[in-house]
Amino acid sequence: MRQNNLSPSRKTSPKRIQDDLSGMSCFDSPHDPDLKDLPVITVVAAVLVDRDGRILLAQRPAGKKMAGLWEFPGGKVEAQETPEAALVRELKEELGIDTRTSCLAPLTFVSHRYDDFHLFMPVFICRQWSGAVTPHEGQQIAWVKPQKLRDYPMPPADLPIIPVIQDWV
Repeated sequence: MRQNNLSPSRKTSPKRIQDDLSGMSCFDSPHDPDLKDLPVITVVAAVLVDRDGRILLAQRPAGKKMAGLWEFPGGKVEAQETPEAALVRELKEELGIDTRTSCLAPLTFVSHRYDDFHLFMPVFICRQWSGAVTPHEGQQIAWVKPQKLRDYPMPPADLPIIPVIQDWV
């Protein structure tokens, strides 16, 4: 275990304890790159949970960036659109299901830097919708038990959602 560099007279914060336990402080990494030149794209995602506790994944179709990878359904938030409204719209467009913003509960968020943009992704859990889940954009879908989510290759931004699902869903 890594030695704590704090003097005994100073209190140790929970964040510092977490960093020490992980073996690396956030200050051990190189200086954060300048993100000012990267556009920030806001997308929203849903963790759809069925009655058996399975989670819906959708496979990105051929011809799209990161084709073949599995992701949580959702999409871009348009100008003047709330994340919840965007998710209701995207679920209808992509999967043919209807839900309401009152059926969406905030679960987590992801902030991830790709080479050419920075992704900000609020993630909501949804257990209630109407209609049969039917892919409308040529994607494959899979209902997956939380402990099997890592068996599906995913974009880097989706990976941090897995432990949140496994701990809380």
